[in-house]
Order: sequence, then structure tokens, then C-alpha cells
Amino acid sequence: MTVAIRRRVVDWGPPLVVFALGILSWQLLVVAFNVQEFLLPKPTEIARTFWDERSSLWHAGIYTFKEALGGFAIGSSLAILVSLVFAAFRPFGTAFMPFAVAANAVPIIAFAPIMNNWFGLLNPFSKMAIAAVLCFFPVLINMLRGLTSVDPRAIELMRSYAAGQTSTFRRVRIPASLPHLFAGLKIASVLSMIGAIVGEYFGGPTTALGVTILNASAYTNFSLAWAGIVLASAFGILFYGAVALAERLTTSWDPSRRAFHPE
Repeated sequence: MTVAIRRRVVDWGPPLVVFALGILSWQLLVVAFNVQEFLLPKPTEIARTFWDERSSLWHAGIYTFKEALGGFAIGSSLAILVSLVFAAFRPFGTAFMPFAVAANAVPIIAFAPIMNNWFGLLNPFSKMAIAAVLCFFPVLINMLRGLTSVDPRAIELMRSYAAGQTSTFRRVRIPASLPHLFAGLKIASVLSMIGAIVGEYFGGPTTALGVTILNASAYTNFSLAWAGIVLASAFGILFYGAVALAERLTTSWDPSRRAFHPE
């Protein structure tokens, strides 16, 4: 076995084993204690429903994922822009940061009806706006931390070269902030799916995944509801993995990403 394959086994083996044992325990406990379906369906029943309804679930998942992706792009882009302004003008950031904290403290279920009222119940942008609100704060905080926690010696070196603020940001602050930025983006990738589905709970087209889950629960089709939840989780995991891959390709120079692997 090569070193690369051995490392993959060490990295992915334990999570896969725990996942398999969790699913097996779930199945056995539901059968052993005769748990009713409305409380917790068996994994095999969820899998069967997932396969039978794969076409409608897939289209619903893609529809909701597009909303999540749009909200992620809007919220993250705005957060990056605001963090650059806050880092460049510290008093401005100090004055407006409490408002950002206050907005983040509002429960997302309070934003959902407002956004639906502003942009329209069936308008995908209303769900994107909800996802954007969720994505904004973690990206802002992490990016701002990265921009403002640069080694002072690097800043002094740039000043010794008579570099202006723009050049310092471009060559020092922004590259140094990338690991922090991706930490926020990974959090936002998961929150974006949550925001889109929560927004759909308050109204949306029948082709949306959140509406599918809500309707299935209302009509006691709990296996379909759980199949929708599984699909939403899968999209969230894949989205997180895509951001993590982008991080690996973009920040390969970061010493913290060079994990020690004994031979």
C-alpha cells in the first residue's frame, strides 16, 4: 500500500466506520423497540423512498441548491467587501460592527416572512436573501480577523518600501486573510442550505425541497420527509467539500495546511 493510499485510509477510515455503525445501530434500534414511523423511520425505508422518488427529490434539491448558491454568493461577496472597508477604515468598522452583530442575533425565522413579503413568496430571490443574511456574518468576522491579524513585521516591511495602503492590502493583508476567509466560507456553505430551506418553510413553489419536506410531514409521509432531509444534508456536505477543495488549491502555501504524516 502506497503512502498516499495509507494516508487516505487513516483520514477517511474512522469517519466511514462511525457512519456505518450509526446507520446500523439506527436500523437495529428501530426494529428492536418497534419505533413508529412517525417518530423515526427505518434507514432502509428512507432509502427505498429516496430511490422511488429520486426524480422529484433531485429536481427539488437542485432548485433549493440554486437558491442556496445564490444566497452564498451574495452574502459572501458583500461580507468580503464590507470587511475590506472595515479593515481599511478602522473607526468606520468600530462604529458599524455592533449593527452587524445585532442583525446576526435576530433569529432567521424572523427574517423569512419579511423577505418573502419584500421579494414575493414564489420569488427565488427571497430565499437567496435569507441565505445571504446567514452567510454574511461568519464570512465578515473571519475575513476581518484575517485582514487585521497580519504580522506587524510584514506591515513595517511594506512601509519601508514606501508601499501605499492599496499595495499593502493586495500583497500582504488579503493573502494572509485567505485561510480565515475560507474558514468563514465553509461555515457559510452549510448555513446557505439551512437558510434556503427555512425560507421555503414559509412559502414557496411545490418544486422546492423545503416545501416537499413540509408537505410530506403534513401528509404523514415521514419517509419522504426524511429522504428530503438526507438529500439536503448531502447537498450541504458536497457544497462544504467544494469550498474545502477550493481552499486546498488556493492556500497550499499556508504552513498550517501541511499536516504531519509519519512515514
